[in-house]
Amino acid sequence: MSEAEVSDQAFLVPRSAATLRHSVTESIRQSIAMGKFRPGERMPERDLCEMTGVSRTLVREALRQLESEGLIEVIAHKGPVVARITAAQAISVYQVREVLEGLAAELFAEHASDRDRKALRTALEELRGYEGTAKRVMLKNNFYGCLIAGTGNEALGKALFMMNSRTMLLRAQSLQAPNRWDDSMSELAALVDALEARDAEKAKSLAKHHVRRAAAAAMHTFSIDTRESKRKS
Repeated sequence: MSEAEVSDQAFLVPRSAATLRHSVTESIRQSIAMGKFRPGERMPERDLCEMTGVSRTLVREALRQLESEGLIEVIAHKGPVVARITAAQAISVYQVREVLEGLAAELFAEHASDRDRKALRTALEELRGYEGTAKRVMLKNNFYGCLIAGTGNEALGKALFMMNSRTMLLRAQSLQAPNRWDDSMSELAALVDALEARDAEKAKSLAKHHVRRAAAAAMHTFSIDTRESKRKS
């Protein structure tokens, strides 16, 4: 089964969830991360209701949240669609990510507990064991969640969270570049080593380097898409 053919059962929301709206939002976000809905593709409310097992009211609330994050767009006479990110928007995201993730690495090295470091190492090892872009994107989100948790900086975590939706789409794009996954894992392994050594300066430098390499990979895919569009036209 391909990533785009994941069963809707994977996105059903438990009725016992304490925060049902949040669970519905996360379910739809994950369906995009796993490739069930791709950039530019329509997301009919009826399909989302069937996929999550909840009412149209809850689905609409979740869509409004994802729209505010820039993950989807609501187009007149077409409805919600997964957002497309332009090259200019991508550059802006990576510029901000480089600063914020560099700071996150620095703070993690300085403030993270042994438990935080163990959780980050575990998240890295989980990344090593999976194939498929969508699953890797989800596990990378988990890795960065562990990194942010160890910074002890709530404001930084919120700033990165607000960028997470677009970052998730860009990660899926950058990981399509040849050899990017192997390079990415090597970069993250070096970063975790520096964090475990509590070397804040080196960790900050490695985190910023990782973002710059990811940006270069993503921009390469934008160039390929542009050439293919011109050729088809």
